[in-house]
Amino acid sequence: MSVQKSRSNSVEESEVFHILGNDRRRAIVTLLAGNRGRADVSDIATEIAEREADRTSVPNNLYKSVYVSLQQTHLPQLEEEAVIEYDTDSKTIQPGANFEDVLCYVDNGDDVEDRVLEVHLGLCVLGLVLIALAGGGIPLISSVDPAVWSVVVLLGVAASSLYCLLG
Repeated sequence: MSVQKSRSNSVEESEVFHILGNDRRRAIVTLLAGNRGRADVSDIATEIAEREADRTSVPNNLYKSVYVSLQQTHLPQLEEEAVIEYDTDSKTIQPGANFEDVLCYVDNGDDVEDRVLEVHLGLCVLGLVLIALAGGGIPLISSVDPAVWSVVVLLGVAASSLYCLLG
């Protein structure tokens, strides 16, 4: 285990921005969140090197550079701030006491919010089209009052929002 003792109090917002101001530290937090638990430092280094090389075949010197910078700079800083717990013997990391405090500032690739916005936009566009068609006298659609179409679309937006909150 690491010799260094980690802080357990929460991280100040300014410190969170300092931590996440570096691409590699931000990647560590994101990748660890994706692993949902423990991760090997070598796997994290490989994934960061692949991102930086923008390909899956990474030159060995880039991998070594990433691995060394993680070991010497980024992992100790994240551990000092209790964002991660770093086991130097097994070369693994896991979320620390302040991990969630930092993670909430990271776009961790879960595009759930973007997807919800897309669904809401689609429902709104559909509603506008239905209202326009109802006002234009299209036989089947105009038999329903445009206000009813508005309520149906708003109920659809509300239902999708509720589904996302509960799901």
